[in-house]
Amino acid sequence: MQVILLERIGKLGQMGDIVNVKDGYARNFLLPKAKALRATKANIAHFEKDRVQLEAVNLERKKEAEAIADKLGGEAFVAIRQAGDTGQLYGSVTPRDISEVVTENGFTIQRQQIVLSRPIKSLGLHDVIVSLHPEVEVNITVNIARTADEAERQMRGEDVTAEKRDEEDIQAQVEEVFEDEERAQEAAASLTDEETPADEEAAGAAPKDDKAEAASAEVADDAADSPQDSA
Repeated sequence: MQVILLERIGKLGQMGDIVNVKDGYARNFLLPKAKALRATKANIAHFEKDRVQLEAVNLERKKEAEAIADKLGGEAFVAIRQAGDTGQLYGSVTPRDISEVVTENGFTIQRQQIVLSRPIKSLGLHDVIVSLHPEVEVNITVNIARTADEAERQMRGEDVTAEKRDEEDIQAQVEEVFEDEERAQEAAASLTDEETPADEEAAGAAPKDDKAEAASAEVADDAADSPQDSA
């Protein structure tokens, strides 16, 4: 479909340009959002007639956007969300969520103005583009954390998931030590079990030797007494 742009559209053109776009894009976005008109002779003539006024309105909106950009650009906004130990969110942060957080902090922003290729799904500081006007964009920081304390630490440059990873490493090392100790104890027990029969045999042999010695002594006594009895 051929349309005439009523404002600057990224990658398409400037106000007044006549461009070819896909029918779906025109019907679902450009035309209903009053960003373009079908490029018919009547509409082109109407645009040329009102062009000066349209450009004046566009210039005024641009100035307003630039004034907001001066205040909004570089600001950081905190979004508290639940997340796992690795920093993965239970869910995601969408353009709607970001626009609500920004609006709560004094700036009126629509979700359509948040330029986000995909939802955010992890903790941390995320750079997000806000389109205030077709010719005015600013960057803001969205600080996604589990608590306000973590948000402050992230702003100072700390990795709030690193501490948890350290704890997990320590736990793994402790488990490894205990596992090795268990194996050592098992090995020691095994050696003890192997030595026990020999010890028992040695212990059992001692009484037998004592009995033999006692019997020998008794025979010796009898032999010593015999000559005296003959005398």
